Amino acid sequence: MTRSRLRSIALLLALAAIAPRATSASEGRHEGRKFRFAVMSDTQWRSTDAVNNPNTVAVGIIDQLNREFIRQDVDFVIQVGDLTDNGSTAGLDTRAAAAQPLLDAGIGFFPLRGNHEGSQAAALEFLKVFPQTRGGAGAPKGARNFSSPLPTLEGLSYAFDYGNARFVLLDQFTRTDGTNYNGTSNDNAVDQVAWVGQTLAKRPHRGHAFVFAHKGLITENHTDVLFGANPAANPAAQNAFIGALARNDARLLFGGHDHVHNRALVTSPDGASSVQDIIAASNSYKFYVPQNPPNDVKYDVPPRETQIAQELFTVGYYLVTVDGPQVTVEYWASPNGCNGDCDLTVTPVLEFAKRETFGYGLDGEEWVVPQGASYADLADAHGHTRLAILGGTNLATGKDAAGRPFSQLVTTSWTGPQDQTVTDVVTLRGLEKALGSGRTSPYVLSLTIPKGAVSQAELESGRFGLAAPDVSGHWVNAVDVNHDGKKAFVVGPWNASYALGTFGVDPATHTAWAVMDHGGSFAAARFERQPGHPAP
Repeated sequence: MTRSRLRSIALLLALAAIAPRATSASEGRHEGRKFRFAVMSDTQWRSTDAVNNPNTVAVGIIDQLNREFIRQDVDFVIQVGDLTDNGSTAGLDTRAAAAQPLLDAGIGFFPLRGNHEGSQAAALEFLKVFPQTRGGAGAPKGARNFSSPLPTLEGLSYAFDYGNARFVLLDQFTRTDGTNYNGTSNDNAVDQVAWVGQTLAKRPHRGHAFVFAHKGLITENHTDVLFGANPAANPAAQNAFIGALARNDARLLFGGHDHVHNRALVTSPDGASSVQDIIAASNSYKFYVPQNPPNDVKYDVPPRETQIAQELFTVGYYLVTVDGPQVTVEYWASPNGCNGDCDLTVTPVLEFAKRETFGYGLDGEEWVVPQGASYADLADAHGHTRLAILGGTNLATGKDAAGRPFSQLVTTSWTGPQDQTVTDVVTLRGLEKALGSGRTSPYVLSLTIPKGAVSQAELESGRFGLAAPDVSGHWVNAVDVNHDGKKAFVVGPWNASYALGTFGVDPATHTAWAVMDHGGSFAAARFERQPGHPAP
């Protein structure tokens, strides 16, 4: 299907085969279509710590991230700019050397320039020390179809394919006429929009598309953005760009620049399309505080940014797993070591933990659910399996640094039946009440059961119903994975009097339902055993 509709509870927003995955540098690490890459951001360091972090490169943080990427078994890493603080050629050399442990481990490294290395001299050195941006050394085996907008941008802005996905990295500091800019007014991607649209349209059949830039569409601290000096700059180009991403299933735009973890849905100025704009957490000594009032409010009338999640004062990275039509993103972060808004003077010892999991499916749906809105009537289908959320309310209360309430971006993705299930498997994400909590507001999920798949006696036995996988992959009663509530079984339809932990089957409608406070993967299945811990 084409890009899933993004449906707000209050307002409806307008918005075969998958190419086989090429083999990674380490043969057999990720078989079939599944692969994983990481995204990191700005690696600037102060000039006064040249012994530990030479040439204003955050080598101490990079080394710890490299170990994480090797541990997480990624195929390649993308850095979204600001490789150094002073932008020197020596700094670029140092950043290239700091990536060598990844290359030695068979992990590719794809960098992008940021405003700190936006000069012509930096562009020349960037091309010299990062030949992988043109398919040379440092690109993982299996990366293919490298291209750039024009010879003037070759290896600066570039695209490539890996597995069933196309990757587009935008350099806004050299224009297509060869002119170099490094200021907030003239560095922009206006004249690359047509190339982006054409390149995304040629992605692998039924494949994914991921886009990366140093600056985002709407920034949280800085005023300057991908298309100019502020979020209102060049609206026609923004319309074309966001529209191209939406048409071509590029759901995620990754950037840096603001040194804060931020996820927002950004709508084009004409209101016709949207994309999820992800600002990556800092990998630098700097940590910024978002503007209040926000840049979106200050420069756009009406505002175009719907906040989904935000976390300040962390060092973080992102793992993106592509598995056929499904994408799973994990945000991993460590406290910055100085307990708030600060500039680091010493490289901290980082202790990373998974803070957030989100994602989408090419064959799924997406809904925007504001705080206080009902989940009822959210529905989707895949094959003969139909999903419906029968009840529940978004009880989250979180707000960003500017006081804007977070909305939830609820998504579904699907796979076929497993050996233990009698329905397709749906993964439901985006219901989490607070970042890192793992808990959702109570809600009621229902899945249809194929007629004849289960006998009447088994339906009424309490040993069959809505199931979720535990850490060992065994399908257990979905309410056994709940954080709270009391387990109770009902034969018949759900009604609003049933408390958290109640589960049931309705023989009249051939549905299994449960009242839960967690997301994850679900199917109608025979319960295999008593549960262990829930699957991560």
